[in-house]
Amino acid sequence: MKVLVTGGGGFLGFALVKALIARGHNVSTFQRGKYPALEKLSVTCHTADRIDFETQDVWIEQLAKHMQGCDVVFHTAAKAGVWGKARDYENANEIYTQGVIRACRWAKVQRLIYTSSPSVVYHGRDESGIDESVPYPQQFLAHYPRTKAAAEQRVLQANDAELATVALRPHLIWGPGDHHLVPRIVERAKKGKLKLVGSGANLVDSTYIENAVHAHLCAMERLSIGAACAGKAFFISNGEPLAMADLINRILLAAGLPPVMRTVSPRVAYAAGAVLEMIYHLLRIEREPIMTRFVARQLSTEHWFDLTAAKRDLGYEPIVSTDQGMEQLAASLKSNTKSSV
Repeated sequence: MKVLVTGGGGFLGFALVKALIARGHNVSTFQRGKYPALEKLSVTCHTADRIDFETQDVWIEQLAKHMQGCDVVFHTAAKAGVWGKARDYENANEIYTQGVIRACRWAKVQRLIYTSSPSVVYHGRDESGIDESVPYPQQFLAHYPRTKAAAEQRVLQANDAELATVALRPHLIWGPGDHHLVPRIVERAKKGKLKLVGSGANLVDSTYIENAVHAHLCAMERLSIGAACAGKAFFISNGEPLAMADLINRILLAAGLPPVMRTVSPRVAYAAGAVLEMIYHLLRIEREPIMTRFVARQLSTEHWFDLTAAKRDLGYEPIVSTDQGMEQLAASLKSNTKSSV
């Protein structure tokens, strides 16, 4: 099967590319920038060093050429994070996704699998066992969930008799090779800046990297025009909610670090986030504040999901338990520490 992956140099994209190659698929990627590790694989890398979002037809036509003959397109590329210019998020998440959809149509690709996020339906409150019937909120606390929600809606609306689409919402992807969640927790802990927001008893789902990849492969197998999963979004996780404190401390344990004990109240964290956002905006500071309103709410509320729909329509079942994942993460971090000495 011929497959194209956008964002093949990212954490999920790279793991997905390796899994597809291992299964004998003909894989190509499209991403901005060069990734030496990706280029070493048996994959055709298409690099767009600069995408001019003002002249969309140029890069969309280029992308469509790379999609020619593809059976499936995985769109994992995105601008993540909780801080930055609105326009940057809109370009990378909304406009880029619209371009991917257009390119799929030009190249007559029939299957598009989009990597979304549970944050697209986050209302700032506890999400305890929610399913996909939860609507999008009217307001968002950050540009990332706002633009991802807009992109997800575009993808699902594009589902029709010529193009089958599906959106997957993996929550907190982690594991060996992670360059976002795990490093942030470890770095803040080493600097003595890590605190729990609230008691840390709030239950949170997470997704081990192999489970996230597995969900995408399941979608590839089940997705077709008119399929039960077509035109729908699905929550993805390990299906093992942990207390926030437990999740963070297990990651710290894997890194050989002591557990986090210090706490800050949710109200104080939210207020601090609001003040820091205002100061950073006024001073035009580009780096991310240590706290934002979105992060304060995310860290202090529950996020665990009903996986019934994913199991029924995608045939998804987690293949690696949280315990097994933590063991693999610890081994990876230990190996990286030794190699850097």
